[in-house]
Amino acid sequence: MKQLPTRQDLLKWIAENPGETAKRDIARAFGIKGAARIELKRMLKELADEGVLEKKARRFAEPGDLPPIQVIEIVGPDRSGDLWAKVLEWRVEGEPPRILMQTGRDDPAVGRGDRVLARLEKVSGEEHAYVGRIIRKLGQTAQRILGIFRLGAEGGRILPIDKGEAKEWAVSRDNTADARDGELVEAELLGKRQSLGLPRAKIVARLGDPGAPKAVSLIAIHQHGIPDLFPDEALRQAGSAKPAPLGKREDLRHLDLVTIDPVDARDRDDAVLALADEDPSNPGGFRLWVAIADVAHYVTPGSALDREAKKRGNSTYFPDRVVPMLPDALSGDLCSLHENVDRACMAVEMRIDAEGRKIAQRFTRGLMRSKASLSYEMVQEAIDGRPDDKTAPLLETVLKPLYAAYAALKRARAARQPLELDLPERRIILSDEGKVLSVAFKERFDAHKLIEEFMVLANVAAAEELQKLKSPLLFRVHEEPAPDKIDALRETAVASGFTLAKGQVLKTAHLNALLKQAEGTDHQELMNLTTLRSMTQAYYGPDNLGHFGLALKDYAHFTSPIRRYSDLIVHRSLIKAHGWGEDGLSREDIELLAETAKQISDSERRSMAAERDTTDRYLAAWLSDRVGAEFSGRISGVQKFGLFVRLDESGADGLVPIREVGREFFHYDPDSQTLMGAETGLEIGIGARVTVRLREAAPISGGLILELLSIDDQSLPSGRASRGRKGPRGKPYKSRTRREGEKPAKSRKVIRTRK
Repeated sequence: MKQLPTRQDLLKWIAENPGETAKRDIARAFGIKGAARIELKRMLKELADEGVLEKKARRFAEPGDLPPIQVIEIVGPDRSGDLWAKVLEWRVEGEPPRILMQTGRDDPAVGRGDRVLARLEKVSGEEHAYVGRIIRKLGQTAQRILGIFRLGAEGGRILPIDKGEAKEWAVSRDNTADARDGELVEAELLGKRQSLGLPRAKIVARLGDPGAPKAVSLIAIHQHGIPDLFPDEALRQAGSAKPAPLGKREDLRHLDLVTIDPVDARDRDDAVLALADEDPSNPGGFRLWVAIADVAHYVTPGSALDREAKKRGNSTYFPDRVVPMLPDALSGDLCSLHENVDRACMAVEMRIDAEGRKIAQRFTRGLMRSKASLSYEMVQEAIDGRPDDKTAPLLETVLKPLYAAYAALKRARAARQPLELDLPERRIILSDEGKVLSVAFKERFDAHKLIEEFMVLANVAAAEELQKLKSPLLFRVHEEPAPDKIDALRETAVASGFTLAKGQVLKTAHLNALLKQAEGTDHQELMNLTTLRSMTQAYYGPDNLGHFGLALKDYAHFTSPIRRYSDLIVHRSLIKAHGWGEDGLSREDIELLAETAKQISDSERRSMAAERDTTDRYLAAWLSDRVGAEFSGRISGVQKFGLFVRLDESGADGLVPIREVGREFFHYDPDSQTLMGAETGLEIGIGARVTVRLREAAPISGGLILELLSIDDQSLPSGRASRGRKGPRGKPYKSRTRREGEKPAKSRKVIRTRK
């Protein structure tokens, strides 16, 4: 009989092999057979009785150890973006072990409250005790909500802040987590929704005063799970970074590069310069320089900074704050191309001809020094004949050549015909306390368009360069719109009196021709909105499928690595392809390219949703003092439950519930997105001009409830009339989606909508 292991040998082996702790595994490991197994069983029982080992389902483990295969619950990402899980039951003294989840490209999407069967691996020397990998998803996410807690005699209620959630939730006294009246809380649904009474919930997190200064963006940050605190190691790496030396870089400090940004910009990641091309073979041409912050020098593959930047995917911009992709030590300092300081850069020199066509390009890794940090307004004022002390010395040598080159690029743009949507962007001005002072539409100068054209050209150059060098990269992909979307757009265009070419390969030039027809008419905003809605959403991908909206075959993001992870990947690819250092694209970067593309595409959509929700809440707060006032606007959407109206003054979107649309039944046509009065024949569609009264404004949810007063200056009918009823001015009510007398293109499903 082989000698039995000592107690110490057993304990050491069990600790080192947590996945193989059944009695037969232990016997096999120590070569124990026959009758000796009885003695082994006795030893293991003694260790369990003494509390040194714990027996779990025929396996032995150190007390508190988890079995290698376990059902666990996802508790959600933390503010750094790490995904954590917890055990379902914990009966050992002390805190339960922390489980860090590692997900792969083929794993199912999981969220807070999901239960998964996971493989657990014990680790040491980390803040967490286990690393978990998903085997199978078992359950759906427990429903959670953000809301305002209202204290009551038997506990309280939660008023939802999500516009899509109408019900209040009841909270019993033992599930309030000691929340205070009026506090912002996060709650979790308990059991199934009841057919009668309020759904029940328990509070799982208290988030403070929702009315505190600038709390609006904090709500969005928490609601959408945007990481806003950097791990200590990432902060340490950023804080210890030093300015890059010249070394083997190309010295570009003699070039008169300047940055042109919003007046309140903190991160300046692109600088530009235009020079007349002295090559006689290129008369009227230019040499354009675009220099971009060399973020790759500081954020190296696999580092704590890199992991955090990848989790965030991009910076998120709110009216009162920015949640940056990189710590401020980099984004606001070392990686920002401030004036009169040396900064590491990745630069491209491009030659264009007199018609703005790119005829050559050269990339380099350099060291630059910006001659001036300018704003769009300053540059435009200087070009318009009103230079200030800062722009006057640069007017002839720097600014005018930039605009001359821009004139050439405009000619190339006109020939290329990218999609020309006219959708003004709102700007919310806040006081230092976070109160909305004004809402206006951002003014667009030629200075904005100049920088856009320079950046587009540099992005094209990067995509072409890396394809020529056969180096992996992430493309910015915008696929063609789906045929059914274009059919719907064409139908709306015809109903509005316009035409959209049919029976040929769709090009952006065709859409621009449609938008040109609508320009200056009452249908201009309608056609721009409908065209936008017909487009697919752009995303990142390792395969080059082109950019439909820009009418470009090759396109990648290269010009904003401070705020977009995609651009950092492109920079690393350039570094590796040109052999400029050891901080280029890593093997892991290449292997995970498709996974990274999906991750940062998702994080981009997350940021867009958070920014949109924040804007809605600020607009509702601004309008809350004007409840009862009348506003003009246009119908921007039609559903069976009511109308969405975009207000002219602020661009805010509000809902006219179906109960506020006249005094009759309405039929809803989902194909044409119209409502038709069952008695009057009144047809209401997207684009109709309306007058509305503001009934409710909810700053916490961002919701606006409107009352419809008139359509195209005609009062609403009272119903109980025939389809041929005349309007109050003797005019028949006209269709808002097709011309009078025109028959629908096809039969449509009609949903009867009752008030």
